Amino acid sequence: MKLQRKDVLGLEEMDVEEIRQILQTAKVMKGILMRPIKKLPTLKGKSVVNLFYEASTRTRTSFEMAAKVLGADTTSIAVAQSSVSKGESLYDTAKTIQAMRADLVILRHSSSGSASFLADILEAGVINAGDGQHEHPTQALLDIFTMEEKLGDLEGKNVVIVGDVLHSRVARSNAWGLKKLGVNVTLVGPPTLAPAEMGGLGVKLTHDLDSVLPGADVVMALRLQLERQKSGLFPSLREYSHLYGLTSERLKKTGKQSVVMHPGPMNRGVEISDEVADSTQALIERQVTNGVAIRMALIYLLIGGSANVVA
Repeated sequence: MKLQRKDVLGLEEMDVEEIRQILQTAKVMKGILMRPIKKLPTLKGKSVVNLFYEASTRTRTSFEMAAKVLGADTTSIAVAQSSVSKGESLYDTAKTIQAMRADLVILRHSSSGSASFLADILEAGVINAGDGQHEHPTQALLDIFTMEEKLGDLEGKNVVIVGDVLHSRVARSNAWGLKKLGVNVTLVGPPTLAPAEMGGLGVKLTHDLDSVLPGADVVMALRLQLERQKSGLFPSLREYSHLYGLTSERLKKTGKQSVVMHPGPMNRGVEISDEVADSTQALIERQVTNGVAIRMALIYLLIGGSANVVA
């Protein structure tokens, strides 16, 4: 079954049934991904364009791999070497892609709302790979998939997300998605990076990490997005690490073998210690693998959906 939508722009607008459909499809896709020979003809003749206006390693590469495993033709536009560097607008770039008859466009852009803008222009489907500080739906979906794989049903589970909440589209998408699945979500960070308005997401908000660790099933550290920040949001990296960094000693306060996650890339020694990042509690590498499976599922559900996926 295909998704009953042309685009995947965010989890705020997605219902539980759609999320479940994507997660279930991702299970099948992960089975394919773990095969010795991972190549299908499912989307042969379909074309996928990666349009990334921001630097990315995991997201861009996993979308490329996902499309190629499914047999689609992929094109990645290096924005720095494209006509965008000559002043071409997103609108005109979109029109150019449409004229080339692409079936699906993956967009990452620094402006919130850019994916929705593109979706309104294009006949092709659009997947939001991160738009400004708004949403990053595929990251949240792979995070949820990873949690369910480890913990089973997530309803009633406690997830603590700590770090640069203000600038994090990952935190927003996770909050929307997890809340729909009945998860208790707590956002944590210094007052300058977790302002009161973030409580508008309908989750608990606090500035004291240690107070909310007891009982946490999942603790997710967010990257400090220094490239988006103005100076003065916290005194020093050392103080931030002291108050909000994930260490083995701090994680003992959960009272259980909590799962540790990070969307990457990590600032080791700041958001998370080497000991924790490389521990058996950390599912960070599994998140990367599951990212390919989730993106395979979305590409398949948007532009395939009826072909024999296990061919």
